[in-house]
Amino acid sequence: MSEQIRAGDMLMALFTGAGYTAIEPPVLQPAELFLDLSGEEMRRRMFVTLDANGNELCLRPEYTIPVCRAHLAASPTDAAPAQYCYRGPVFRLRAGETGEFQQAGVESIGRRDIAATDAEMLGLATEALDRLGIAPQRIALGDVGLLEALLTVLDIPAAARARLMRAIVAGEGPAALAEPEETDEAESGAMRHAGLLAALAGQDPEAARAFVEDVLSIAGITSVGGRSAGDIARRFLARAGRHGGDIAPEARAVLRRYLAIAGNPDAAAAQIRALAADAGLAMDCALDLFEERNGFLAAHGIDPAQLGFRADFARNLDYYTGFIFDIAADPDPAARPLVGGGRYDRLARHLDPWQSLPAIGCAFWLDRIAACRAGTAAVDASVQGETA
Repeated sequence: MSEQIRAGDMLMALFTGAGYTAIEPPVLQPAELFLDLSGEEMRRRMFVTLDANGNELCLRPEYTIPVCRAHLAASPTDAAPAQYCYRGPVFRLRAGETGEFQQAGVESIGRRDIAATDAEMLGLATEALDRLGIAPQRIALGDVGLLEALLTVLDIPAAARARLMRAIVAGEGPAALAEPEETDEAESGAMRHAGLLAALAGQDPEAARAFVEDVLSIAGITSVGGRSAGDIARRFLARAGRHGGDIAPEARAVLRRYLAIAGNPDAAAAQIRALAADAGLAMDCALDLFEERNGFLAAHGIDPAQLGFRADFARNLDYYTGFIFDIAADPDPAARPLVGGGRYDRLARHLDPWQSLPAIGCAFWLDRIAACRAGTAAVDASVQGETA
């Protein structure tokens, strides 16, 4: 029995014992849902095909959307909360690795005690790793809901919000808050048409760049000051992104201070409350939920001092709306997580406008877990040999 199978069996036994129902959604899924709801990185990594009628399908790149679809198909609007667990293959293009790999995970749909459910999900993830003999060395927390609340009270325009969120996901949040630069005559002319960028907001960056390059070419602009139409298009997109629906200097300063906040959740909550007070921002509801969750985490035996909250932590899947987390067996911030999860309260409404269901889940990468367990076993055997 392979290490991945053993780990998957252990996880499924834990999940079903905790009241989660095993589910296996179809491997083939409507591609449009993932194109609409998953982040840009996921879209570039999907395996897409066509059915006999010409409809685009994809091999499921993850389980959350398929599980939520299955829940909505089987449950009326007023259905009781449900909990699902799964283990099976997902499919993504991965450089230097196979495009098919195993995941296991859980989804909790419909519970409205948000803070308690958030804490339970992280508690289940840490318990699962403990059962697998893996000691977490890094637990990274974020809160998309808190960031969205801040953007709302700062009255950040929708186009600027979308750009900022993409920049944060790409690890470039502070760079997106740089002051607008001086523009030369050709680019200043392009700025007068920055409304064009509003239509491109949320589109694939490469497709947007190609579109702007085509517009310049149609206008007969092949080079300006030694720059090609492609160079001009890239600079146009970068700079127009700062001017169309721009962020006011005062809001920029608040966001820069917020995105720099990092530390254990209790300390972070104090810093965010101080920031809100200094800036006169009404964020009590979002902060109350954040602090309530911290209390539930402590009640689950999770020491907040072992957790690392980062205000600039965001996931590259567009459907996350609140609490998010990653757990790694290596303290290095660049280490790939073994577990990742978060809250996605708007997903059900995206799939069915008549549904409004809070939900949270997490996924375990079984290939990474198997490699970690094999490494731990090798170290243990080495230590035993030295002490024998």
